Amino acid sequence: MMQIGGTMHQTIKAFIHRENGHYIAECHEIAVVTQGKTIDEVVSNLQEAVALHLEGENLAEFNLAPHPTLLVTIELEPIPHAA
Repeated sequence: MMQIGGTMHQTIKAFIHRENGHYIAECHEIAVVTQGKTIDEVVSNLQEAVALHLEGENLAEFNLAPHPTLLVTIELEPIPHAA
């Protein structure tokens, strides 16, 4: 994990994309991957998976500040334009 200027990361970045009819969420800073049928479901699953992954861990070992937040980027396909 890269530490920038000696500061801890305040956010955990996650990327959500659609694959085979499901939304897949993958974290960049920690080894968490989850899925859901809807965006709401995958975000809820992501929050739960991150909390479980970090439970009882020393966040400094992940270069994370106490109580980090999730920063989520979602890749969506544009709605087809009706002719």
